[in-house]
Amino acid sequence: MEVFSVSQINKYIKGLMDGDGILRDVTVSGEISNFKRHSSGHYYFSVKDQGSALSAAMFKWQNRTLTFLPENGMRVLVHGRISVYEPSGQYQIIADSIQPDGVGALYEQYERIKAALERKGYLDPSRKKPIPQFPRKIAVITSPTGAAVRDILNILGRRYPLAEIDLYPSEVQGENAPAMLAAALYAANRNADCDVVIIGRGGGSMEDLWAFNSVEVIKAIIDSQIPVISAVGHETDFTLSDFVADLRAPTPSAAAELAVPDSAGVLNYLNNYRAKSAAAMERLIAAGEAGIAAVMNLQCMKNPLNFIEIKSRQLDDVVSRMENSVNERLNSKDSDLREIASRLAALNPLAVLARGYSVAYSNGKLLSSVRSISGGDLITIQFADGSTDCRVEKTSFEEVK
Repeated sequence: MEVFSVSQINKYIKGLMDGDGILRDVTVSGEISNFKRHSSGHYYFSVKDQGSALSAAMFKWQNRTLTFLPENGMRVLVHGRISVYEPSGQYQIIADSIQPDGVGALYEQYERIKAALERKGYLDPSRKKPIPQFPRKIAVITSPTGAAVRDILNILGRRYPLAEIDLYPSEVQGENAPAMLAAALYAANRNADCDVVIIGRGGGSMEDLWAFNSVEVIKAIIDSQIPVISAVGHETDFTLSDFVADLRAPTPSAAAELAVPDSAGVLNYLNNYRAKSAAAMERLIAAGEAGIAAVMNLQCMKNPLNFIEIKSRQLDDVVSRMENSVNERLNSKDSDLREIASRLAALNPLAVLARGYSVAYSNGKLLSSVRSISGGDLITIQFADGSTDCRVEKTSFEEVK
């Protein structure tokens, strides 16, 4: 009995396939699934129909000629050759061309829902809520048995153990998943004690991720009063939940890192801040001590009584100068006042009356001419010490030369 190694078998099967005339030139119709764009530039994906899936690869020197970027859910015609990848024994189609063959039903539905969300403004960045910097409680909505929940819990516990975590278990694919995911999100909002919600799962095909494109889950995210981080699939997978969530994380692990700060980094920041504050306080104290020392070295502080005596004498001198200045000014003004009073007294009409003169008034008006009155008029004569009322008997007029 001849015994073959695994490598020999795989190599033999590869030779059979590579030598088959049909398999060297084949066109396959199907829907793209699990599409990955490798960092090398190569494309890796599956072509599937309702019953089967075929692995596919398209190297970068071939995919450069494509006029579109393949996406999950697209129906395509893939031309190439069937071969075997010997290290894993997996057969695949090595594509040299891909042509669109219409849009798959799921992809068409995806684009229709996305367009409706855009029209209603639900994809507008301005409606997104900020993620709290230091959450106290985090709601996690995912499968309780998948790798995603382990990654999320491990990273949250390592980065920020202060946060409390509430797990809301849910199916993440299949017929019941949309309703369960939406119900979990509404439950987290009813509890109203969570600061942020992480909802997601690991990667998969478009069908596997379809629950996160459902209207139920999208509406629950839009209705959420708590900020929502969508963590669905791997970096190349986008669901509609990613677009309406307040923050999209490329993976569940990344969602955990975005939801909380790194406690080690926060502690390091606080230690640096404390050290800087202590150094600043020491500088302030040193400056204060230097100021106090400078004040204590002043002469007035060394002999305060002598300083007070000097300042007291200086104050007395200032007061004396002020008093002398004020007295001189008062004397000067008093002399000026007496001179003005003397002048006013000389001009006082009462002083003239005191020398024997008098003044006549008629109806309160000063009489300056005899022509202003007639016989029988009543006039008032003002003397220096009083007045008298008189009636005119007659008047005579003399021409003034």
